[in-house]
Amino acid sequence: MTSNSQVIKRKKIFEIPPARKLFMGIVEVLIALVILLVFVLNTEPQTLTTFVMTPGGIDIGKMADWVIPTLPTLITLTIIPALIGVYQLIRGFGRATNAMVGLSGLCLIFGFITWQAGGSSVNLAGMLTSAVLLAVPITLGAFSGVLSERAGVVNIAIEGMMLMGAMIGALVGSITKNAWIGLVGALLSGLLLSSIHAVLSIKYKINQVISGTVINIFSAGMTAFISQKYLQTNQVLNTPPLFTRIPIPGLANIPLLGPMFFNTNVFVYIMFILLIVIQVALFSTRWGLRLRSVGEHPQAADTLGINVIKTRYMAVLLSGLVAGVGGAFFTLGSVGRFNEGMTAGKGFIGLAAMIFGNWRPLGAIGAGFLFGFADAIGSKLLLLGSVIPPQIMAMAPYLITMIVLAGFIGKGDSPAASGEPYEKE
Repeated sequence: MTSNSQVIKRKKIFEIPPARKLFMGIVEVLIALVILLVFVLNTEPQTLTTFVMTPGGIDIGKMADWVIPTLPTLITLTIIPALIGVYQLIRGFGRATNAMVGLSGLCLIFGFITWQAGGSSVNLAGMLTSAVLLAVPITLGAFSGVLSERAGVVNIAIEGMMLMGAMIGALVGSITKNAWIGLVGALLSGLLLSSIHAVLSIKYKINQVISGTVINIFSAGMTAFISQKYLQTNQVLNTPPLFTRIPIPGLANIPLLGPMFFNTNVFVYIMFILLIVIQVALFSTRWGLRLRSVGEHPQAADTLGINVIKTRYMAVLLSGLVAGVGGAFFTLGSVGRFNEGMTAGKGFIGLAAMIFGNWRPLGAIGAGFLFGFADAIGSKLLLLGSVIPPQIMAMAPYLITMIVLAGFIGKGDSPAASGEPYEKE
């Protein structure tokens, strides 16, 4: 009897509220209508779209161009979200709701590319490779949020930790002329700021959102001051070495996937390593069970002998380390110098990806790729001769973030005690 009631209770936890279920179905149907009315009805039957399947500058992992009929492809991309939306309205997808919304959004994005490139060509492989790189800081920010919030501590300070990590990584890397030492510096900066956030929110029980906001403001001000005072006036302090591509023998030769995932930046490899480590640690180990119990029912966890305070400290510190890696990507893995405000809200978008992914690493990386893909399209619009300003497409990740943070994507597996300070009885 007890097990039956627990199963029923568990089902209720993951049940999508009727209003949200209706909203999701309508959104997916509207996506299908947009593809139909804007793309399908404005495409000539004999039009062909050519996708270049090898990124520029790559000598290994080459693949023949992909030529597809534009209209049938767009019709297929219309049918997919339409079917998803109808099923969502009738029965719903439960925990997979966010994934289905993401798939529908992907159909819309790919439909736009297919339509815009109709009668010409676009380097799809280059766009996908760029999307993977653009997804790195967003995904690492999401992983940072997952570690902290699963233990019950909201980490709004991820943006500030990433910004500080970017600057310290550039500064230390420039002084030592070693990218790895610069990465260690970024890690330590994230660890320091996360320890401040942990002390304020766990020991002194300050509102976690306020604590995180203070750190964000401090990081923005401090990095701007150091940049103007030292980095801009002395370029020797702002020329860190970059991590170059590291091809994995054998795997780098795989067409399309090789250049995207196996002949790329070290930060991409770190992202996938962290995905596996965090996913397994949180959901397949005793350590992960204890950490999640602290975020769900800290009183019950304390009764069972779990040190709630220590566990939360550990989770927030680990969160800071991951955020530091995400910050280092900007200066040591992408730009090669520090610019003020260069994280450009990627930490906040990472939090949106975390929510989109239901506080799970696998879901978070999927959301990160979706946001990264939308971001990558903006740089290609001018090359495609699009009448749509590239700034409009560049707004896409931020618009998606606003929708996600507004709560339309659903609460999913949100930790029950997230944001609540623990009072030991």
